[in-house]
Amino acid sequence: MATRQKALIVSDPKILNGKPIVKGTRISVALILQNIASGMSKDDILHGYPTLTKEGLKAALDFAARQFQGEEVRIFSGRK
Repeated sequence: MATRQKALIVSDPKILNGKPIVKGTRISVALILQNIASGMSKDDILHGYPTLTKEGLKAALDFAARQFQGEEVRIFSGRK
């Protein structure tokens, strides 16, 4: 995954109890997966969450896929 894409998934204990989220939003990777599991298309998700970008959606899906593949995935802290 490209560095830019990796940096789009962050974790901050002050936001959603540290769940991985798309940077700059309160949209968790888990929420995106739940929406897909419920039958929403990518376009539906992007329309339903205006703060989510195509790049952020792609980063969340890639992050989730890598977690299930057993690859080590590092989450960037939302703090500076």
